Amino acid sequence: MSTATTAVPTGLTAGTWAIDASHTEAAFTVRHAGISKVRGTIAVTGGTVVVGEDLTATSVSVTLDPSTVTTGDATRDGHLKSGDFFDVEKFGQWTFVSTQIREAGGHHVIAGDLTIHGVTRPVELETEFNGTAVDPFGNTRAGFEATVTISRKDFDLTWNAALEAGGVLISDKVVITLDVSIIKG
Repeated sequence: MSTATTAVPTGLTAGTWAIDASHTEAAFTVRHAGISKVRGTIAVTGGTVVVGEDLTATSVSVTLDPSTVTTGDATRDGHLKSGDFFDVEKFGQWTFVSTQIREAGGHHVIAGDLTIHGVTRPVELETEFNGTAVDPFGNTRAGFEATVTISRKDFDLTWNAALEAGGVLISDKVVITLDVSIIKG
């Protein structure tokens, strides 16, 4: 029997939900030259949320395609896809697989293994459930927002350049924000 601390959010019914890639976005922000931020997106290409009777029986798996990186600058995007960064020829898919979902202070935390650039590290996504709705086509949808901060170095993404006044061109800290829509199967 579910308890308040392990109950799935109201409206999120048990079963398999598919990630709607056309209404889901993975965005990132990284400090550039210590004075500004670069923002970009990477396509979420698929995934599922299997909702169990409670949070302990619920799981998430997601795939992303780093070759779709978009920052608004074609030259920078090409550099990010190269061997200096994502090396999309060798590491053409990123994944996230949950290991635990729990309630924490009015929101949910999805802990799991994030694989980027062939390196897998544990992360915790602070997640907000945005509710459910039935769309005009009869699909039951649910929405979430999630955020995690990672270290580039943890994923062997170490390319950088020294600045004349000191410091480096690209910060180690990257903030990833997900806006996710799922459809009940």
